[in-house]
Amino acid sequence: MRIRRKIAPVLLGPPILAFLPAVTLGTFWLGGEAALLTVALGLPLLFAALGVFGKDKGSYIPRDSVTGMLLREGFELVLDQVHNDTDDTSLKSAVMVLEIDEYKELIARHGQSAGDSVVQRCGERIIEALRDKDTVARIGDSKFAICLTPVQNLDLELTVQMAGRLQASLEQPISLDGASLYQSCSVGFCMRSRAPGHSAADWFAAANAALAEAQHNGPSGIRAYSNDIHRRTKARSDLREDAAAALEGGQIQPWFQPQISTDTGKVSGFEALARWSHPVHGMIPPSTFLPALEEAGLMEQLSQVMLYHALTALKAWDAAGVEVPAVGVNFATDELKNPGLVDRVKWEMERFELPPERLAVEILETVVSDSPDDMITRNIYGLGALGCQIDLDDFGTGHASIASVRRFNISRIKIDRSFVMKADRDPEQQKLIGAILTMAERLDLETLAEGVETVGEHALLAQLGCDHVQGFGIGRPMPFDQTLDWITAHQAKLQDAPVIGTQRP
Repeated sequence: MRIRRKIAPVLLGPPILAFLPAVTLGTFWLGGEAALLTVALGLPLLFAALGVFGKDKGSYIPRDSVTGMLLREGFELVLDQVHNDTDDTSLKSAVMVLEIDEYKELIARHGQSAGDSVVQRCGERIIEALRDKDTVARIGDSKFAICLTPVQNLDLELTVQMAGRLQASLEQPISLDGASLYQSCSVGFCMRSRAPGHSAADWFAAANAALAEAQHNGPSGIRAYSNDIHRRTKARSDLREDAAAALEGGQIQPWFQPQISTDTGKVSGFEALARWSHPVHGMIPPSTFLPALEEAGLMEQLSQVMLYHALTALKAWDAAGVEVPAVGVNFATDELKNPGLVDRVKWEMERFELPPERLAVEILETVVSDSPDDMITRNIYGLGALGCQIDLDDFGTGHASIASVRRFNISRIKIDRSFVMKADRDPEQQKLIGAILTMAERLDLETLAEGVETVGEHALLAQLGCDHVQGFGIGRPMPFDQTLDWITAHQAKLQDAPVIGTQRP
């Protein structure tokens, strides 16, 4: 059934009720008020008893106002019917779920109106690519569901080809206000013959699980449902629940990695890094649990936990009489979108009686390069105006321009470890680092190199004029209770260590 652009009006009752006013009026003229009351009250009760109000429900299912397509409710009714039609028969079908990649970013950059235009055009392209009797619905802001009409011949290869055609069609540029917008989409599908469970809902859930698997492996993916996907989806779901419980229960805590000055060799700060010590499985790597927390929408809560413990650590270092000028905390994108962020950070600094300059707010370069003039921009600028140090993390991996560096009031850039690795043996790496350091000096920015692992890399960076270094060659991330011993041991090494690097007046 091809879905047309024209949207049928939503009726409020069965068509037979349209004749009720005429019937009651005629009854009044013929039989007077008594007959009028009898008909007006009796007919609706009679219709209800006969089940008239429950008939033809499919005619009154609302449609999406942007695309004219069925919504989830209508799609599930069709899916139930197709599921029954293909049960214990030779007919074959498949359910596809398709989602536009990075739709939220599209809205942030171009506005809701542009997003609606993209969704409408994508819906039209989906309909054009399918057969007349296939059913399409819009089931989310940027998500579509497709149920293929039952046929005799439909196998995995044909379904993959159809998914590829849909994907290619949607990835063609869309013209909007004289500009071309490019978008990709991910597709997950489940063949009727491979559907788990015994209901249409199980079939639909399997297609959604395949979509999640496609998205998990990057944009523009296509995945067919399989038992392996079910196991992986279950494992990711369990991990999200475990990570959320670990964050709530205090198992996820900051470990601190030292940063030292190349001029003096002294500790110039620590970076707070999230670590999960599981009571049964031991240390869970950040590459495993951070995506789980992000999927669960808990990155802002993680940032708040990290900030609290980082400021607690600063107070403890002060009480122990050791000099730690600042602590760096990574701020999640979700937290940077919070309108109350600056006031909350100000309140925390006052609560701990610490000056704002002792907090280094670490912002990924991709956040700076991708952020328009919105709440993220205002928050970063506000934190800088408050007095916090703003560190641009992973510099060199994004596309931050010099203008954006100045606009965000960046005070220090952290050179990504990919530039530092084997730099003491690679002249090309040395040229890249030298260019970054020259730019930073001209812009009056401090620099910190990440991922320093060898004495040679440390010495080279010091000689080239990098202000600070951090990495396994300096010190690995450690729980707070080990930092005091590390600082004591490091200070002991400085007593007889030769001075390397450029001396600044």
